[in-house]
Amino acid sequence: MLTLHVVICFIALLAGAFVLIALWGGRRQPTWEAILISSTVLLNLTGFPLASPSGTPTPDPARIVGVVDLVVVVIAALALYVYHLARAWRGIYIVTIVLAVYFNAFVAVAQAFQKIGFLHALAPAGKEPPFLVAQLLTLSLFVAISIVAFKRLPGRTATQVI
Repeated sequence: MLTLHVVICFIALLAGAFVLIALWGGRRQPTWEAILISSTVLLNLTGFPLASPSGTPTPDPARIVGVVDLVVVVIAALALYVYHLARAWRGIYIVTIVLAVYFNAFVAVAQAFQKIGFLHALAPAGKEPPFLVAQLLTLSLFVAISIVAFKRLPGRTATQVI
């Protein structure tokens, strides 16, 4: 199950990169958007059955992020497939799709600091400055992508959708 989860994670990160690059350029990538949404849902669903790092049945940070990520990606899917990015749904889509990819990247950075030797040596508890700087840079990148996407991605009116 872990191998499947990791493969899905890489697919979601790759799809997320293509979607965000397109948004940066004021464009959309419908195929990659569908792959991103579906792989993010699968990523979260396959993550829930994995063993908890604490070994207790109480909700851990990974599962909490997973639930929030599922809610965010469902809202992104609604904005895209039900409301066709009309009016305020364009902005809702940008925020939620960027946030969904950010959650995937946030977890990937955290996992890198846990699993990659030289990174783990820099931040063994995951609270040291190198870890915090890496996460702050990641967040800054995603905020910048959101701002640029708001400026460049064209909006639609309800009549353009019909």
